[in-house]
Amino acid sequence: MPLHPQAEAFLSMVADAPPLDTCTVEENRAQLLGVIPLTGDRSELAEVRDTTLPGPGGDVPVRLYRPSADGDLPVLAYFHGGGWVLCDLDTHDTTCRDLARYSGAAVVAVDYRRAPEAPFPAAFEDCLAVTRALLDGSAGLGTDPDRVAVGGDSAGGNLAAGVAQALRGHTPSLVHQVLVYPLTDADGVGRTASYAAYGEGHFLTERDIGYFLQAYAGDTDRADPRLSPARAADLSGLPPATVVTAECDPLCDEGAAYAAALTAAGVPAQYTCFAGQVHPFVLLGGLVDAAHDARRLIGARLAEAFAAAATPPVGGAA
Repeated sequence: MPLHPQAEAFLSMVADAPPLDTCTVEENRAQLLGVIPLTGDRSELAEVRDTTLPGPGGDVPVRLYRPSADGDLPVLAYFHGGGWVLCDLDTHDTTCRDLARYSGAAVVAVDYRRAPEAPFPAAFEDCLAVTRALLDGSAGLGTDPDRVAVGGDSAGGNLAAGVAQALRGHTPSLVHQVLVYPLTDADGVGRTASYAAYGEGHFLTERDIGYFLQAYAGDTDRADPRLSPARAADLSGLPPATVVTAECDPLCDEGAAYAAALTAAGVPAQYTCFAGQVHPFVLLGGLVDAAHDARRLIGARLAEAFAAAATPPVGGAA
């Protein structure tokens, strides 16, 4: 399918951006701040506040979004994209606000340590620590430890998939995972049809992905499941998943393949590919209508998962 006109408009806006590997990290981060006006209007919520939670490298900044004042809300731990190098709480603010609004759940956005200052596995360990705190109730944010999900986009989807694997068998268990155009196979860069079709000229390039992986992973074994969740030997027993991809994105095929692999392992996985869209369309709520369709879809899936987790099993106590 051809590019959606709104995706084409976005590509025209960023057509003159220099390759990431020709700029400093600081320059790249400053450039990405320019995306904030494109992320859409901010949904008003009952509470939005910044705080910190303990992590292995010191306190981890987080932003709490509460759609209502109710106590013990279900909660989504959300990990932003940006190749483990770029983006922050502010670039993903409107996305997190909408996910809280559409799901009826709290969202805890995690400002994990970024590369290259803090290489692999720093980001993974920060996200894991915050999720553990939500599951064991030590976070103290007024959320329900029995209704915790993880999610993220791009590199954040990679982190969410890895955290879901790391917490397999944990009690209480995660109830859902949301993976938005995730990088799932760091050891397979350039090897899929979507890389061949969309690895140049569609915002996120194969060259960019190489830059991000070098900054974050360096000489790490790229098949490490914490870096390449698709390389895990066993995907059974993981939480149900919502996987969202963009058709015109080099990461499309590996997102689809991971959803299929989850299904094959007996994990319920709903896969949706947005035709004609590019990476990172879900972020672009001020420019791309499909961003809101995706946010509503994810919110609805989370609401269903949290409702199911709140329902006592047959024969259980009322």
